[in-house]
Amino acid sequence: MKFQKLQKSIQTLLLLLVFWSVPQFAFAQATLQNLNQSLRYSRYSRIDLKIIPIKKQENSFLIQMPIEKIEDNVEFEDYLFSYAILNSFTEEITDEKIVPLTREKLRYDTDRHFYFEETVEVPAGQNEAYVILWAKDTRQGDEYIYHADLHSPYIFETPSLGAYFSNNIPFDQSFLTRGQSLLFKSNQGINLFSFYYPQEFNVPVPPMETKPAPVQKEVDVIEEQPFLQNVPKSFDQTGYYFIQSDTTAPAGVLIKTVAETFPKVADWDEMTQMVVYISTRREHEKLLEAEDKKKALDEYWINMTKSEEISKNLIREYFRQVEFANILFTDFREGWKTDRGMVYVVMGPPDEVYFNVDREVWVYGGVDSNSKINFTFARVKNVLTPNYYQLNRTRAYQPEWFKRITLWRSGKIAF
Repeated sequence: MKFQKLQKSIQTLLLLLVFWSVPQFAFAQATLQNLNQSLRYSRYSRIDLKIIPIKKQENSFLIQMPIEKIEDNVEFEDYLFSYAILNSFTEEITDEKIVPLTREKLRYDTDRHFYFEETVEVPAGQNEAYVILWAKDTRQGDEYIYHADLHSPYIFETPSLGAYFSNNIPFDQSFLTRGQSLLFKSNQGINLFSFYYPQEFNVPVPPMETKPAPVQKEVDVIEEQPFLQNVPKSFDQTGYYFIQSDTTAPAGVLIKTVAETFPKVADWDEMTQMVVYISTRREHEKLLEAEDKKKALDEYWINMTKSEEISKNLIREYFRQVEFANILFTDFREGWKTDRGMVYVVMGPPDEVYFNVDREVWVYGGVDSNSKINFTFARVKNVLTPNYYQLNRTRAYQPEWFKRITLWRSGKIAF
């Protein structure tokens, strides 16, 4: 057993030497804006990367890097981890900027996570700074990439507090089951402040609908009693919470709370809401008006496909897409109700994903041609989250959108 571990360590060391010495490595001569980050949205990813920055001082940041183990029996030696700090999306990622994350730098290795953390300094007066984290699967060459802002025009301020599970791993999910607790740690003061928002959100309008959707003018908010950091805080209501260490500053931590069934569908009523993306207006109105939602939905799927067997497969696939959208894109809204979630449900995982400071672009191949279609999501500055994106809607999406819906309705969709 000891010999096998030693042999594995030697193999990893050799891989590291090759990895850092070959100039043709995929990230050499690349920039953050031209890296394809599509694996972060894959339905078959083996690990999931996150970066959670915490502001320590004006130009000093704690970079928290939890890596979730999705597949079973993940071995550290199966991956090569590294990170870099960049001052723009167009800065070249040179070998000198790449910092290997070896086992010696591993802070925690739990059943669910590998966890690294590094403290970095950003030069005073530098207006932009970004962290990029990546992992290379040494078995098949897949490269997982994730990035986050330290300074940028699209964040108000990096928070000085963080949320943690009971084992000190940073809270790296986009949602928390109602009734669960988290620990909060901050560099400022003793008390923390919680604001609860109970509202529901509407489904987004289709990609080709250029008329702006109605905006809710008033937002209900309930200020809760202050609570102590390093003491478990329970979140008992469904909605979202914004936690702050300083209520005079815009920085804080968003906690979206959900029912126990989430990210899966909760009940027949919710299911009737979710099929809106592949339904005609009349079909959806009929479902919403039905007293017996289960019976109405059974008839809906059978009438659509004319086959009970195809219907079963279609239902399974459609709500699998909804589940992934909830996992990937939930912010203060459920993931399937976001613009990115809507496109993901109908179009499937994008073939290519590119980021710039002000946008995210998804690339798909066309259904009946060799052409490609791009969905561009504009980044919007939002106090609740640094990752708020809205689709740039255009009537040009209509032909491809209807083709995909036709595939869904015929039971021929496959990802």
